[in-house]
Amino acid sequence: MNIQTIPLADDNYQTSASLTTYFTDNQSQVQPALVFVPGGSYTHISLPEAEKTALYFAEHGFRCFILRYSFVNEKSPLLPSPLIEIAKSLKLIRHQATEWQVDPDKIVVMGFSVGGHLISLYNNFWHAPWLAEAAGATSAEMQPNAVILGYPVIDSQLGFPNSAEVEVSWTDDPSYYAAQKHVHSTNAPTFLWATDDDPLVPSINSIEYSLALSKQHVPQEFHLFHHGPHGLNLATEATAKDDAHVQPHVAHWTTLVLEWLAKTI
Repeated sequence: MNIQTIPLADDNYQTSASLTTYFTDNQSQVQPALVFVPGGSYTHISLPEAEKTALYFAEHGFRCFILRYSFVNEKSPLLPSPLIEIAKSLKLIRHQATEWQVDPDKIVVMGFSVGGHLISLYNNFWHAPWLAEAAGATSAEMQPNAVILGYPVIDSQLGFPNSAEVEVSWTDDPSYYAAQKHVHSTNAPTFLWATDDDPLVPSINSIEYSLALSKQHVPQEFHLFHHGPHGLNLATEATAKDDAHVQPHVAHWTTLVLEWLAKTI
């Protein structure tokens, strides 16, 4: 496994964010890329869990990357800095596509929990002039070819622990970062999954985003599983925090998304 961490800071953008590669060894074939944006309440990410998720997709034919984005103690307010970092990541991958053996027309972005908040917003804004200027990139360099959202935060007002308190550190304009309000026909095809009884991020978040995609005729696939706690990742023993996070039925999402990706990109 080829693991390399690349800082995203440059002369025009200071950040602690970085992009880490997870490439299988002895792979000579050009592959699609998958950029994983993990959750962690905007305060941290669990790298061991994130790595296991990335390795799953690496074993199934993807050049995988994990984005360590800016946290609330590093930017004030936090948003939109992580969106800029996603844009810079896609630009970097496309510029390095030949060296990294990535198909630049098959770049998937995936986010769980607050990582899903970022990816849902990025899906809305990837073509926005303000983001292109901030990231020093073109829309073509920033475009995602497919999007995966797992138990995403879509709008903090739709349910998030201590939302009134944490919103202050996220943004000075919470309404602007309610992702269901900015879905556009240019959004990439989207795969969503969540559990109906998620106690931390209610499933209404995913439902509202799915409805917004439908209104804009954006291709999508949405799976709402009947039971499972927040933070399931793969929903297998590989990423489980405890026995409750081993959910064999929910774990089918990985098979479903691989089938969907094979038809979509």
